[in-house]
Amino acid sequence: MATLACLSRLPPEATSRLLPRLQTISHVLGRKYQGLCRGREAADPLQKRGRALPVAAWPPVSKKAKHQGHPQSYPVLDGRIPALYQHVFEENLKNSEAVVKRCSELLEAASRGGGERAVLRHCHRTKKLFVRDRLRLLLDHEPFLELSPLAGLNMPYGDVPAAGCLTGIGKICGVWCVFMANDATVKGGTIYPIGVKKQLRAQEIAMQNRLLAVYLVDSGGAFLPLQSELFPDKMHGGRLFYNEALMSAMRIPQVAVVCGSCIAGGAYVPTMAEEVVMIDKISSLFLGGPPLVKAATGEDVSAEDLGGAKLHCQVSGCSDHFAGSEEEAFECLRNVISTLNYEAVPEQGLQHEAPLYSAEELLGLAPQDYCCSLPVKLILSRLLDGSRFQEFKAGYGTTLVTGFGHLEGHLLGVVANNGELSHQAALKGSHFVQLCSQRSIPILFLQNTAPQAPGPRDIPQAEAQSSRLKAQASMMAAVACAAVPKITVVIGGCFGSESYAMCGRSFSPNFLFLWPNARIALVDPRHLSTVPQAGDSDCAGDEAELRQLKEKLEEESSAFYSSARLWDDGVILPQDTRKVVAQCLEITEQQKHQVLSPFQHPVIRM
Repeated sequence: MATLACLSRLPPEATSRLLPRLQTISHVLGRKYQGLCRGREAADPLQKRGRALPVAAWPPVSKKAKHQGHPQSYPVLDGRIPALYQHVFEENLKNSEAVVKRCSELLEAASRGGGERAVLRHCHRTKKLFVRDRLRLLLDHEPFLELSPLAGLNMPYGDVPAAGCLTGIGKICGVWCVFMANDATVKGGTIYPIGVKKQLRAQEIAMQNRLLAVYLVDSGGAFLPLQSELFPDKMHGGRLFYNEALMSAMRIPQVAVVCGSCIAGGAYVPTMAEEVVMIDKISSLFLGGPPLVKAATGEDVSAEDLGGAKLHCQVSGCSDHFAGSEEEAFECLRNVISTLNYEAVPEQGLQHEAPLYSAEELLGLAPQDYCCSLPVKLILSRLLDGSRFQEFKAGYGTTLVTGFGHLEGHLLGVVANNGELSHQAALKGSHFVQLCSQRSIPILFLQNTAPQAPGPRDIPQAEAQSSRLKAQASMMAAVACAAVPKITVVIGGCFGSESYAMCGRSFSPNFLFLWPNARIALVDPRHLSTVPQAGDSDCAGDEAELRQLKEKLEEESSAFYSSARLWDDGVILPQDTRKVVAQCLEITEQQKHQVLSPFQHPVIRM
């Protein structure tokens, strides 16, 4: 009352400025009071779930922030889990714990490369570093984002751990770089079809986000028994060299270290880079090695004399820098990158609040089945800064949630499934995506699309479905043409045509990640009818065929099957989503700080 009395004595202009701040303070105190009240409740685990975390002290709002609209003024989402949903939460939690355990086991296996014996042989016999040790020497002492670590598992031609190469994004001299590093402990560095696909995806990310490319080459060339899947087609091995030329013309720097053998097609990777480092008595580069020379001419020649570091640094000119050891080579490469005039993203020191609710509770919000999906705002309240969300069209098309929020200080638009993508929801999504594109705001898609519904049974249903399809087509066009960074996280189902409108893989998001519980398929096998329709002649045969189809679709729709085939950029744990998305947002911002030349031509080495 005393505060209101003081306000009444102030001029109207001052009152209008102070009142929003007082309302915000009142709201914060109310939240803290609710937290204190909940702290006095009985220590029942179901009662504790959804409790708001302590609210950190907020920084003062600057004049610039007031002018631009500060996130502290956004409404706070209620992330408490209603008692009505507790049993669903518990079932989801049990499923998440199982799939997270499976995911951790697969990641651990992939991180060992070709296995302990292969790593020991690689390190002791050849005196070379393991690929992950190379990255520790090369990258800044910051976490890097590894891409598709589960690629190559359980392929028709056998296991190829991590597809035989590590790809990811990390900082070197403060600059975000895409790295592609062959792992010679996997099949001796031989390139498999899945390895080509993984490297092509890394180059695509480099071009899409204008990131410097670093190649750590230790390749034995193509795996000849699978040459028909490696060599002849447009998106096979030759595309790597085509992309290198395009990236150079786009003024995307590319540098390489030859960390071991570089034979046949693998030799073109460093020779098309802009600067190359080779290592004495470790690096070798040739189209045909000593055994081929012996078979063709009968001459005995060593790998060092045929294509070693000294030869290529002093005679052929294929290498630009000579290093006495791997450690020296990586230090040289860091020096090369410091000369590229490639500006690092300035340290902005963005201040942000943590979400009010625990990220660990996302495990119980990750649906084991579409029928177990909980309101998506419960997930948003555990991802966004301060659990604050400025919703767009809150009362219209409610099966799609759209709005603005901040994630570790980065402003972004959110498009999240909250049910079937209805006619109204698709129109709303189309409108919102165009707004983000107009305002140059990156978009986060949280995808949990519904399994395809059965066909219409009458004319009104057919008309309604036709109307919905037209609206979804409008949203697809808006998503495809939105010229802003797009990050997709599949938090549940990725089924049918609705996944296209939610920026699925075919719509080229900058990054696409899966939660371990995700399912990816044209139809959900668990929702297929098990009863043959009337009029079928062989019911027993149809049932057996349907059972086999369901088993096949069940296997092929898992997140791990998808990631092994590079249908995504990796499986991430739900509780790590905020960190990974924030990292992606920072990576996409680097291109804003580049100065581009009007001249577009590649660097011709020789």
